[in-house]
Amino acid sequence: MLDNNTLTRAQLKTPKAAAIAGIAFFLIMAAIFWLIRRSVPADPLEPGAWLASGTKPVALALNLVPFAGIAFLWFIGVLRDRIGQREDRFFATVFLGSALLFLAMLFCAAAILGAINLVAASTAPNQMINSAAFHFARSTAYIIINVYAVKMAAVFMVSTSTLVIYTAIAPRWIALVGYLLALVLLLGSYYISWSFVILPAWVLVISISILKDNLGTPPRPDPIGDR
Repeated sequence: MLDNNTLTRAQLKTPKAAAIAGIAFFLIMAAIFWLIRRSVPADPLEPGAWLASGTKPVALALNLVPFAGIAFLWFIGVLRDRIGQREDRFFATVFLGSALLFLAMLFCAAAILGAINLVAASTAPNQMINSAAFHFARSTAYIIINVYAVKMAAVFMVSTSTLVIYTAIAPRWIALVGYLLALVLLLGSYYISWSFVILPAWVLVISISILKDNLGTPPRPDPIGDR
């Protein structure tokens, strides 16, 4: 019975290269940000003239959002695996809850933009331009991303940085940078148009650190299998 448990746990062990999910999350989010910024003006009150000139880059960006969510979930799993038995319930709850709320808001904003700005605009683009429905959808998605989702990203960075300090799963300087960037998001996200890329950039840094450490160390002993 013990051998079967040991074998099962060994088969479910997180791959050493799993931290590459954080790198993938950054690359996908960077692509999404670039595609949207090159097609959609930053001003949430703009009339929507870009709807008539083509929405293919925006459609591509919105189709990439689920893949970014998958990569981020995998990254969360990597962090929890690395923390292991040292996980504190309080910080783990805040860490996981803020991450899931961030993803939920990201998906919600993408759905609003996709439904109103792309599906409806593809049938009657001229009617959607400067319409009340367009302004409502654009403003709603803007507030969800730049106010609520970014604030949840800041909470995720604070809780993760705290876990980094207490468990030493990554260098201490990464946690200190996380605190600083989280403060920027909490205080100035509404006024900084590029604040959306702060979380993916920080995830990239911590993922590279974990990946480098994982590939340079021997496999960790299994505490359950050794019992």
